[in-house]
Amino acid sequence: SVFASQRNINVNISDNTFTGNVNNEINGNWISAPTGSIHEARLKAKVKRRLRKNSSKDSGRGDSLSDNGDVVRSVVPPTSPKGKLLNRRSKMGKGRGLPKKGGAGGKGVWGSPGEVYGEDEVDVKDPNYDAEQENCVYETVVLPLDDETFEKTVTPIVQEYFEHGDANEVAELLAELNLGSMRGDVPMLAVSLALEAKASHRELTSRLLSELCGCVLTADDVEASFHKLLKELPDLVLDTPGAPQMLGQFIARAVADNILPKSFIDGYKGRVDCEYARAALDRAAVLLRMSRWTGLRIDSLWGSGGGQRPVNQLIKEVNLLLKEFLLSGDTVEAERCLRELEVPHFHHEFVYEAVIMVLESKGDRTLQMILQLLKSLCASTVITVDQLRRGFERVYLDMADLSIDVPCAYSLLEQFVEQSFNAGVIDKKLRDLCPCR
Repeated sequence: SVFASQRNINVNISDNTFTGNVNNEINGNWISAPTGSIHEARLKAKVKRRLRKNSSKDSGRGDSLSDNGDVVRSVVPPTSPKGKLLNRRSKMGKGRGLPKKGGAGGKGVWGSPGEVYGEDEVDVKDPNYDAEQENCVYETVVLPLDDETFEKTVTPIVQEYFEHGDANEVAELLAELNLGSMRGDVPMLAVSLALEAKASHRELTSRLLSELCGCVLTADDVEASFHKLLKELPDLVLDTPGAPQMLGQFIARAVADNILPKSFIDGYKGRVDCEYARAALDRAAVLLRMSRWTGLRIDSLWGSGGGQRPVNQLIKEVNLLLKEFLLSGDTVEAERCLRELEVPHFHHEFVYEAVIMVLESKGDRTLQMILQLLKSLCASTVITVDQLRRGFERVYLDMADLSIDVPCAYSLLEQFVEQSFNAGVIDKKLRDLCPCR
């Protein structure tokens, strides 16, 4: 009985202890009954459960709970498994850590670099499949040019042709355009631009018309263009006073090149009221008669422009220019003639021949006139400093041979070089290079 009573006492004590422990623990949180409330313990337990639930989704944020029950976020770099999915390197532990599939896999990637795809086969089961589309032929349609677009498109082509002179390139560019009814206006536009240009450009225009006739233009297109030019001569004369004579030469050149019929001029006899058109037709008729009777070469009517002429011919023209200047003394006319030669890269020859003429004349009048001419040409930048220097240096190199024909050449050259330096034609460096006997 003693043992039984003692066992009952132990059971009662343990029951009381277990009950007290249960009262002191709520949802796994130990609280002190006198100081905390059950409601606060439940709130804290609820927050902890939510934190444990979110820890698997974002384990890198390091959220914690403060003493007041607020969530405190620590700044820790995210280690979410979502970031691992963006890594293309192999996770098998093999290889050298290079991208999978050689960089050809992944979203938005069309394949490895340099891969060539074949033609896509048409899926007959495609709901959008149309059997009629397999036999369709697609072509690029170029709209025909209107008046405004025609001038803006063709004018740069002709102006570039004046620079490079390649008629085949012009033919290719015009073939890409849908000229339509504006095809006959190409010769008219080219001749109109050439009337305001140089003689070399007019020669290029005559060659262009001859090259285009047959591949891009027809004989009817060329004839229609010259009819329009004769009608618009009163307007062309306002900008170019010599337009009637130039147009007459274009007509004669076109007849000589067989792109304009010989009956073109005869068709206007007795039916021309405009004096400018009559002057153009008369000019063309005279040139054609001269070609038949005197053997005038109409194919060289405009002359060879610029550097297309032989060097010997250019030297002869330069000498003729200088001799005419010594007779007339007209500096403006000499400058105009030098510009018309269109050989700015050959002006050193002009300077060379001028200095040689001074050495061979042995007179003060020629020296002063040549000095005045060179000073005027340098002031107007017709002759550049580089061309002037090259001309004088060529004279310096040839003095040994020149002194054989002109014994006093060294003294004359020193005198001319010194006066050129005093007049500001040459600089001190070029003067010091002058050789002496």
